[in-house]
Amino acid sequence: MHLIYLHQYFATPKCNGGTRSYEMAKRLVAKGHRVTLITSSAFLEQFDTFEAGWNEREIDGIELHIYHLPYSNNDSFAKRIQKFLSFSWASTRKAMKIGADLVFATSTPLTIAIPALIYKKFKKVPFVFEVRDLWPEVPIAMGVIKNKLLIKALNTFEKWTYKNASQVIALSDDMGKGVAKYGYDTTKIHVIPNSCDTELFSNVPAADTDSDAMLSFLNDRKLILYAGTFGLVNRVDYFAHLAHAAKNYPELCFVAIGSGMCKPDVIKLAKELDVYKKNFFILDPVSKDKVVHLYQRADLCFSLVGGIQETWKNSANKLFDAMAAGKPIAVNHGGWQAELINQEQCGVVTSDNYQESAKVIFEFLHNAETVRKAKQSSSDLAHKRYSRDLLFAKFEKALLLAEKDKSL
Repeated sequence: MHLIYLHQYFATPKCNGGTRSYEMAKRLVAKGHRVTLITSSAFLEQFDTFEAGWNEREIDGIELHIYHLPYSNNDSFAKRIQKFLSFSWASTRKAMKIGADLVFATSTPLTIAIPALIYKKFKKVPFVFEVRDLWPEVPIAMGVIKNKLLIKALNTFEKWTYKNASQVIALSDDMGKGVAKYGYDTTKIHVIPNSCDTELFSNVPAADTDSDAMLSFLNDRKLILYAGTFGLVNRVDYFAHLAHAAKNYPELCFVAIGSGMCKPDVIKLAKELDVYKKNFFILDPVSKDKVVHLYQRADLCFSLVGGIQETWKNSANKLFDAMAAGKPIAVNHGGWQAELINQEQCGVVTSDNYQESAKVIFEFLHNAETVRKAKQSSSDLAHKRYSRDLLFAKFEKALLLAEKDKSL
């Protein structure tokens, strides 16, 4: 099978970004499939330079067509929309020059479906859509998109995308339900969450010069880690409030690693609360093959989102990286991930009661038996339920089912 794989924000372990597409594409190539991946230069820092327009690269057998489109987590919403549309137009033109048996598009953004839908119509090949976030549901719920005509247009396009997909992959049960509400055939919805790269996180040396230098302030304190985006969805300000509430627990140290449009605000808040560089440290992002060392040092790994329930449906990479590292997990919200933690006893669920949450974390980390069980449970989930290899088998099956679809 020759697959055109559309993902605007493709990244590898050498980059600062989610690696789901890389891991899935690499495994498809290993199974004998041909993968032509159309992406942007946004997260591909491992390549030194790009020319304007299209650039061709190859990595682990994946044929990369990279459209040079600089990206910043600090981009405004309007600027992001402009880049979404720019990439959509460029990738449509690129894809139409390539012959393939199947076209696969993974969101976000929802505009990634445009080249896939056009390719399906004119090339008469099946289309598979992967839902990483219920877009535009989340930005609408957050009040980022308010125009009623735009909301109606986006909802219509979302429904049209599902209607034209031979199969749909959703990253959580809640996302699957979000697709089904439009009347899409539930037998064609495959729930395949983000996965655990157990091999990447195994046999990590206890000492690493770079991470030791980054965490020189830690001393003997417990490391409570957040590694991800400082965005509107990710309430990293929560860590500043939590650190302030934890001043009576000097054994706890909170560390947030990443970048994003809200990072300056988080730093400002941390200074106002007098926790910045005391028991709350904010560091620059690192590549995934470097972050494994930081997870190795962590005592508790957090995934953070805000109080808007639509955001709880996500499938956070941070959660699965913590499992792969065999570390206790924490979330500050409800939803299926909180339910998983409570059911499997692999960590803690905190709330917006910062004082109570700080106490819960302190008591959890100072109960050696509870921590031991949480680590074991986290590791078991990584290897027995959420391993990348296990979930890849479901992923490939969904693509093969779509390839046979002749009802175009």
